[in-house]
Amino acid sequence: MSSACNYLGSHYELSGNECSLSTGDLIKITEIKVKKVIATHNEYNRLPAAEFPPDFSGLFTIVAEKNPYHSIEEIVQTLHIGSLPFGKPMFYSLSKLYVGDITIDEHKNIIINSVEEINGIKSVICKVTSEGTNHSFILPLSHAGEFYECQDQRIYTLKEIVDWKIPKNRTRTVMLKDIIGNSASQKLSYSAFIKGMMVLKPVYEVKTLTEYGGFFNLSSDLDVEVLDITQQCNLKLFTQILNTQDIFEKTTNEFPFVAEILEGPLKHYMAYKILKCGKRIIVHRKFQADRIIASELRSDLPMRHFLIPCGYKGKFKRRPRFFPTVYDLNVAKKELVDLHVVATKSFHPVHKEFSSLHIGDILQVKKFKSCEILWDGTKTVVDTLECATIKDGNSVEVIIPLYAEGGFMEIVYDSKQYSLSELCKNFHLPLNVKVSVRDLCTIGQDILANTSVLKLEEQITDSYLLISLYDKPEDVWELPVFRLSISFRVIDHFNGKVFSSPTKTNIEEINEEEYYMVRRYENHVQLPPPRPPKTPLYMNKS
Repeated sequence: MSSACNYLGSHYELSGNECSLSTGDLIKITEIKVKKVIATHNEYNRLPAAEFPPDFSGLFTIVAEKNPYHSIEEIVQTLHIGSLPFGKPMFYSLSKLYVGDITIDEHKNIIINSVEEINGIKSVICKVTSEGTNHSFILPLSHAGEFYECQDQRIYTLKEIVDWKIPKNRTRTVMLKDIIGNSASQKLSYSAFIKGMMVLKPVYEVKTLTEYGGFFNLSSDLDVEVLDITQQCNLKLFTQILNTQDIFEKTTNEFPFVAEILEGPLKHYMAYKILKCGKRIIVHRKFQADRIIASELRSDLPMRHFLIPCGYKGKFKRRPRFFPTVYDLNVAKKELVDLHVVATKSFHPVHKEFSSLHIGDILQVKKFKSCEILWDGTKTVVDTLECATIKDGNSVEVIIPLYAEGGFMEIVYDSKQYSLSELCKNFHLPLNVKVSVRDLCTIGQDILANTSVLKLEEQITDSYLLISLYDKPEDVWELPVFRLSISFRVIDHFNGKVFSSPTKTNIEEINEEEYYMVRRYENHVQLPPPRPPKTPLYMNKS
């Protein structure tokens, strides 16, 4: 954001700090962020209003707006359109639309994918599905009609609603579905709101910069009079302030460069303590990097989550996994030559073709096979898993149907130490491991070394900046783009030695909401395998 204002006030106390500006002073609005969100119940509910912090870990559904939009331009101006799923609003028209050779019936769901300029005309690229076939078409912003928002079934965090679904100075009706995380006090404070309908209205904080380089914040509910003079002002009078996302949007040719930190990150992890206000850094390049999502398995403390670089230089040893169903055993067997488990739950089949299991039975998982059984006079084929167990010194075949829930704990005979890349190559995630050799090249201490058992869950790809401190140019590490709030001032192009890969490891510890978000974005593209029915279909036949 880059707009200049002429300040018409004189003296305020802001957040406990006295700030004095004279009439006529120039200020530049550099950022608008949410300070809090006011929630009020609808007219049928008598519960009092509440205030949600911007990082509130609730999950919401959105209630469709009842008021119509009278043009495509009104939709685009009201809602954010972007590449993420949240930025693709869905609407329907009260009348038929005729676009080229496509006829779109009334009340047909229309998805707006993007806003583009086509042949000099601002337009939206839309998609509609008819009889299982997707059709793309273009509508100019000037297209008039009566459009209504479709009911959205997606689950949103508060931040997603504020960023994508609430235009500035507007409200949004939502329903709080659940509260994630381990904060008992937060769940207690807001429990009365769960499954209740409410109206959200954000209160914004405007971050501004004076022409002399000073920062201060103005709340959107503060009575301050300013005059927008962006078109008449020379913005070069102000220092150019960038955040991590602004830097990531720079072209490749603009790297490397030297930048000064004007405002450090709020996170207090060791890796970020060195990023203090006034520190100069070298930004070598931007890139996409792979990470492994990992969680510490402990029942006595809140679960911790990590993003581990695939170049982590420590070593791991495998630890036993728990498989809740026979189906999970079959998935794991596809990745391993030998898989041994001990049964933690008994299984007593109703068909003689299947084997019984007792707690403590040790099995070697062999292979998947189809088994023909007789049920109610009809032959039926059932998917099963062939295993072997030792009884009286002899190997005995064990046949278990995939639908059996059971419960199995892996027996790990493997004492080998693996690198992270070897684990990802040779085994199927999720995988339980323990750090056996710490990484000596981390920023600060290796925070994984003191964990108990880590569950390596899945691999994701994320955006990073490759940086180093100006006074330690060879300690190069990866800075996440979307999980840190840092303000920079670009100083000059860097002409020294440039690195293309990190020399230090940055292991990120992420909170519950960040964990939920990175897994959610990844799972939107990479869906889990289908789960088997708890009861086979043939047993449901009457």
